[in-house]
Amino acid sequence: MGMQVGGSKGAMNSEINVTPMADVMLVLLIIIMLIAPLLQKGVDVTLPQASNTVEKASNDEQTVLAVSSDGRFFVDQILTQENELLSTIQNTLDRKFEKILLIKADESARYSSIMSLLDQLQRAGIEDIGLITERRLNSGGGGG
Repeated sequence: MGMQVGGSKGAMNSEINVTPMADVMLVLLIIIMLIAPLLQKGVDVTLPQASNTVEKASNDEQTVLAVSSDGRFFVDQILTQENELLSTIQNTLDRKFEKILLIKADESARYSSIMSLLDQLQRAGIEDIGLITERRLNSGGGGG
């Protein structure tokens, strides 16, 4: 409801009432905030486990190379052919502030393909590389 300033009691109010529009926009914003995290799905890989892992928050500035169990390569969740892999990685790293490549390889991926990949990356001059693993949960009882 708009506030009337002067004029006769039955005069029309010509001001736009923005309260309903603001309510609708807030509801849409809440819906988007709830749905957006559900839409961010990466490449499905089963990560190997390691006991000496360090938690690092993921963000959009990181460049992640995922290797699936069937040997396909994904650079930042985009399927990339092996012959275009180095140029795609280099272009992606050039666009980002953090120049570290994180490799997220499925535990059933061929070891030889991972080693070949690391060899190619080293020859291309990409040496800031990290490996993503799952934290190994300690099993209950230790032997003494």
